[in-house]
Amino acid sequence: MTATTIAPAVRTATEDYATLRTAVGAYRVTAPLVRLTGDDRLTFLDGFLAKSADYVEPDSVREVLALNADGTPFAILLHFEIGEESWLLPRTAVTADELGSYLGGFDTSAGVTVEISPDGWGATAFEGPVAWSVAAGFVDFDISGLTLHAVTESTLDVPGATAHLARVGTTGEYGYLLLSDAPQAAHDAVLAALAGQGGAEIGEEGLTRVQAEAGMGVYSTGFGELSVGEADLAWMIDWSRIGEFHGSDELTAPTGSEARLTALVAPVGSRFAAGTPVTAAGQEVGTVLHQAPAANPEEELVLALLDNPFWVPGLELTATDEAGDERPVRTATLPRVIARSLTVKIA
Repeated sequence: MTATTIAPAVRTATEDYATLRTAVGAYRVTAPLVRLTGDDRLTFLDGFLAKSADYVEPDSVREVLALNADGTPFAILLHFEIGEESWLLPRTAVTADELGSYLGGFDTSAGVTVEISPDGWGATAFEGPVAWSVAAGFVDFDISGLTLHAVTESTLDVPGATAHLARVGTTGEYGYLLLSDAPQAAHDAVLAALAGQGGAEIGEEGLTRVQAEAGMGVYSTGFGELSVGEADLAWMIDWSRIGEFHGSDELTAPTGSEARLTALVAPVGSRFAAGTPVTAAGQEVGTVLHQAPAANPEEELVLALLDNPFWVPGLELTATDEAGDERPVRTATLPRVIARSLTVKIA
């Protein structure tokens, strides 16, 4: 008798989206980690991060922006302070070679050691309104005590393994990241914990949609040729430090008159190509940059660069879809969906 192998069910982006919005979804973080050691590592970081490290607390994580020499965005990074080490983890797409080349342009002669993709280290993230219940299994205290942007030592059932749990996410729902030198064991442990919480391992499209709805579509799409102001990232700049960090001399403080990355909602099934003009009363007022995956069954979400003042919310505009039909689109506020985590208490 021949044995029968049953293939695992293939999940759709819509199912992944629902998992993130109602339960908890996990995914492996593939971005290159960077470890920095040395007494002057914070001074080194201040040379290129757009917010100072002066008041960064131990055992914490923050999201920061790094610029190119011309003042355009290079990457959004997570900056962890864990013990006597600093760690960086890109949020936006950047390769280990690109990151190494970028960091190699700064002086490390003061005794700072920079390791790109340190051997054996990796991370798994899990997010959703019940993500805290999974996180609770990795600490020996009440998980509600782990505040947003805090990092704590974590436990894994692997002799000699080191792990750190950070409360940080990308979706506007509860989010946690497990950083470990036993990354496969950590990932497996998270997946095992999901089963009892209605969760699942999720794919890129469902995650990308929730991130876009939370206001961080650049995580997956990148910056393109957008300036800091056009990408609506001026809030990530410490404008009192102009001249003190890489690329800041080329920055211009936003005036409110420039074009800006804006969310548009469109009827379900509408598909727009990048570069499609957005019009108001027949006049071109912007350009479609990207359309988020169609994982939310209620509407399509489109990101466009719109001229001032057309990026204000609630304006009725039009754009021609890939089928050649003129479709209504409406400017929208972000976050687009009210996160369930806002009403679900950490027990």
